[in-house]
Amino acid sequence: MSLPRFYPIFESADWVARALAVGVRMVQLRIKDAPEDVLRAEITRARDLAQDAGAILVVNDHWRLAIELGCDWLHLGQEDLDEADLSAIRAAGLRLGVSTHDGAELDRALSVRPDYVALGPVWPTILKKMPWAPQGLDRVAEWKRRVGDVPLVAIGGLTPERGRAALDAGADVASAVTDITLNPDPEARMREWLQVTG
Repeated sequence: MSLPRFYPIFESADWVARALAVGVRMVQLRIKDAPEDVLRAEITRARDLAQDAGAILVVNDHWRLAIELGCDWLHLGQEDLDEADLSAIRAAGLRLGVSTHDGAELDRALSVRPDYVALGPVWPTILKKMPWAPQGLDRVAEWKRRVGDVPLVAIGGLTPERGRAALDAGADVASAVTDITLNPDPEARMREWLQVTG
């Protein structure tokens, strides 16, 4: 399975709309703390936007809503795997991405037959406090050897230049968050990402 090589992550359907408008074809909606009615509305809108654009929307964490709302993709962190009903997720036809940070987590991720594996942080990140040191490009190459045909997503501290380096090291997809959301011109930055990863 071939995925788009650029995969930004945003916390609102408004951001999803901005990304799709410049040609992004795979995007994650990650909303951590919101009431269920807000979550439902945001996921529904993002789902519809992505469908209209012929793009992939990945819902982070909220697997029950992803199933209920007929979404196609789900992303789970390691802690989310503890609570998610994987049989229900698979029965609903959801494709699944899983976060990994070390070898044990990679083994666990591969045991659930994911549709992609994410490795991070490849570089230092300001997005959230991480107990893991930056993984580096050697780890990207090692992970790709271990996952084989499963698509590998590199995340954490990526810029367009670092994204290109991660792809060259073996990642199939490069992901970014704050490199876009904190940029003074997010649309121009996303176009740069598309050009570098295309």
